[in-house]
Amino acid sequence: MSAVRLGGRLKELRIHLCQTSSQSAGVREFIQKSYVSLKKANPTFPILIRECNGIQPRIWARYEKGEERSTPLTNMKADDVLNEVQKLAK
Repeated sequence: MSAVRLGGRLKELRIHLCQTSSQSAGVREFIQKSYVSLKKANPTFPILIRECNGIQPRIWARYEKGEERSTPLTNMKADDVLNEVQKLAK
């Protein structure tokens, strides 16, 4: 994984997922494979992981002035989740 720099207008990332559903499998894999390196590259940036049984996986990005965007992550592979993080970071 290449280092993804978070910051600028982006103020926070929240990742919502189910601990057991197949729809969240790629998100769980992303967290296992990429979270540590993402956090090391952005040690002070808030990246929140929220687990809730039965929900559809989704990523939320909060920007300056309270603007928020979200993207569904249903049935995505780990690499696709990383691509969504990179898109939201731009």
